[in-house]
Amino acid sequence: MIDDKIKRLFDKINHFILKIQTMVVIQNSINDSSINEANLVDTLQRVIDDLGKGESELLIRIVDKDEIQELNKTYRHQDKPTNVLSFESDFPIEIDEATLGDVVICSEVVSTEAKEQNKIFDDHLMHMAVHGILHLLGYDHVDSADAKKMESLEIKILEKIKIANPYQ
Repeated sequence: MIDDKIKRLFDKINHFILKIQTMVVIQNSINDSSINEANLVDTLQRVIDDLGKGESELLIRIVDKDEIQELNKTYRHQDKPTNVLSFESDFPIEIDEATLGDVVICSEVVSTEAKEQNKIFDDHLMHMAVHGILHLLGYDHVDSADAKKMESLEIKILEKIKIANPYQ
């Protein structure tokens, strides 16, 4: 009888542990109130789970133009602001952590782009987050074949979360 209760308790604990999905952390260092952080977390957790990375950790950093320009200059040798940058986790192999890495987004650049392209800010922000995540998963757009593959996956992911094709 006690063994059955213990087994059921362990089953419940294991079920709960399996239910734990990606841990998406939003670091809104500029306190941008236009960011719907709860929606961003919930949606990106579903996206990463759908991509088969459901036990990974992801940090989304929201920064200003100065910070993203400095990061872009340091890591991409381009001295200008950009919309999104991705940084893979650099944990040593001995540290057993399922961490995708960091996606750094400049909300000011994303907002400007959204206005210029007649897009909804939240949709464009989500697109940039998905774009950054795909870079963490090894996708790129350096050549046209890779760009087509990455864009197709972006479109498919965004469609699933009810966001229109950003490339039309």
